[in-house]
Amino acid sequence: MGTGASKDADEGSKEERDRLDQAGGQLYVSLKMENRKLTGGLVPHVYGSVPLVGSWDPSKALSMERESVSMWELSFVVPPNHETLDFKFLLMPKDSNAPCFVEDGPNRLLVGGALQEDARLALFRLDSGEVLEYQVFVKADRVSPFDLAASWRAYQDNFRPSSVRWIPDVSINSAPQPGGENGCSVGLELDLEHYVVPTPPTSANSTHVYAANLTENPRSLISGSGSSSYPIKEMEVIVPDPSKMFQSSGMVESKSVGTFSPLPKQENQRGLFVDRGVGSPRLVKSSSSNIFSTDLNLDQETKNSMPAAAGAVAAAAVADQMLGPKEDRHLAIILVGLPARGKTFTAAKLTRYLRWLGHDTKHFNVGKYRRLKHGANLSADFFRADNPEGMEARNEVAALAFEDMISWMQEGGQVGIFDATNSSKERRNMLMKLAEGRCKIIFLETICNDVNIIERNIRLKIQQSPDYAEEPDFEAGLQDFKNRLDNYEKAYEAVNEGSYIKMIDMVSGHGGQIHVNNISGYLPGRIVFFLVNTHLTPRPILLTRHGESQDNVRGRIGGDTAISEAGELYSKKLAKFVGKRLKSERAASIWTSTLQRTILTASPIVGFPKIQWRALDEINAGVCDGMTYEEIKKNMPGEYESRKKDKLRYRYPRGESYLDVIQRLEPVIIELERQRAPVVVISHQAVLRALYAYFADRPLKEIPHIEVPLHTIIEIQMGVTGVQEKRYKLMD
Repeated sequence: MGTGASKDADEGSKEERDRLDQAGGQLYVSLKMENRKLTGGLVPHVYGSVPLVGSWDPSKALSMERESVSMWELSFVVPPNHETLDFKFLLMPKDSNAPCFVEDGPNRLLVGGALQEDARLALFRLDSGEVLEYQVFVKADRVSPFDLAASWRAYQDNFRPSSVRWIPDVSINSAPQPGGENGCSVGLELDLEHYVVPTPPTSANSTHVYAANLTENPRSLISGSGSSSYPIKEMEVIVPDPSKMFQSSGMVESKSVGTFSPLPKQENQRGLFVDRGVGSPRLVKSSSSNIFSTDLNLDQETKNSMPAAAGAVAAAAVADQMLGPKEDRHLAIILVGLPARGKTFTAAKLTRYLRWLGHDTKHFNVGKYRRLKHGANLSADFFRADNPEGMEARNEVAALAFEDMISWMQEGGQVGIFDATNSSKERRNMLMKLAEGRCKIIFLETICNDVNIIERNIRLKIQQSPDYAEEPDFEAGLQDFKNRLDNYEKAYEAVNEGSYIKMIDMVSGHGGQIHVNNISGYLPGRIVFFLVNTHLTPRPILLTRHGESQDNVRGRIGGDTAISEAGELYSKKLAKFVGKRLKSERAASIWTSTLQRTILTASPIVGFPKIQWRALDEINAGVCDGMTYEEIKKNMPGEYESRKKDKLRYRYPRGESYLDVIQRLEPVIIELERQRAPVVVISHQAVLRALYAYFADRPLKEIPHIEVPLHTIIEIQMGVTGVQEKRYKLMD
């Protein structure tokens, strides 16, 4: 309404009022009083009839809140058809039982949100004869239940501090509290295997799978350009449907779920839709076309090379694509190194990381091509540098794999990981010639001088590689592989040409060196940073949601409520579990978000440092925070449908999308890779979905649908053989 007493409380249209009435709209009434002269200890109050106070007893009057030095305010909600509300203002002493002072004049009447009189001041006559004047402001707005809920949540956030408000970001409970081991008397089975539950079909278990078999299938050979001279029983080759996987038209079926989506040309215009969240469009529609357009003049190949990402990754991709040469739009990471140096393992981890960030990345293993074309049971003589037939055959399959990678890049792929020994300058020169004008090359050389690590890798190779699947004698296979290794060592030439990253004794996680030459650009820089922090030290990572919260019970999303009774029980069981599972791991740490439900869940755990991460907070639901999905569906049907159509990219109004969450979680992933001791992550459903997808190498589009149930622990075992998953359900 505004200053004074307005007789028109309905500023909106009649249609808007009718809509709010049908939706259960209410009147939000704000009463304000202002006196620029300080009045000492006198506090303005309001009293009157139903539905405001329901009593003319001054002792039951409602106190007004100080809004500023001179302004006091009281807000309340009434139905639009409320009975006539009559009230008056009064001043009450703040610190004594002295009499109060009621304003002069008749009662004020409020009907339908409008005062039934002209504006007048509130006058108070004190015992001393002094008259205090207050200017009165009344405003009434029709608001939806959703707006009321948002206002109440804001009030709670601002005036009701969290129960963990004063817990520092880094803390440790060094001694158990009274009540039993780990500060609680809740029992837990001595055998933790009692709580193991089956993992889902898409779990992170890759321990018993040879990493090279998880790489791209050789389509140039599968399609009939070559034939295998030996049956390959140990390899499972899946023939892709060309009509679904590889499109022949100019428009490639987009696997992107991120920032850029190509649009069809209309009237010689180039269209580019910059996605800032499905539910929150930010671009203005072009007057001459039915598509969204910008001034960016990017060709189809450039659009296809944009990552499915948000934030820094998207911004960097735009800059690199627009400013760099055409061949830099696609990046080939060429592995270099002797066998059993961890090349394939490094390539697999890098592929997983880049995919998770939103870059369309594929891992091409030349050994897989060799086995398909020439068979798996090849002796060490095949790999001699002075064997011209062997050299020609190996270079042939390398060229086939490289051409497959280039073809995939031309169809929209962004980063290709080319996995082979590539141990001679001649081979690397061949690859650089094949890449000229088509993609940027960075050599990634892995050097390991630790004889124990090399011996371990060799034995794993004999156990898992299809090259020795039909060799019944382990020692014979071991000797053959060592002979093969000798042949490679005799002809090995270290990388000193082009752009390269050289990793020397980095796999142990205890130092080492990394040499970088001629590396520039956002993505190459991120790759270097990732490689600096990775190692093969075995350790578990435990992922779990907080104990059931009060908002979980009510079916509300977001919020910062405490945990329920069931949540408290889980926190005690979790403390028992962590104490038993990590009993010998004194260097372990507990990570939580900054929201109280995760901090309270971690509170019974003793003996380990606890670190709060803002990055681990639940996805920001924006204006929908604190609502149920039914309330969103009823009050914001457009947002509800947008989220339903694309949960990955959908961004809550004034909130986040899953892609936003992934971007803020990158430092968490880097630190989890760098840690050599176990870590327990207590976080939230959306956040744990994104973290789990990284370890399980799940596609981005699956992240919003990954099952992460309450009161369940997901143990990710990191190590030299890959990633293994185990789940424990402590309670229903």
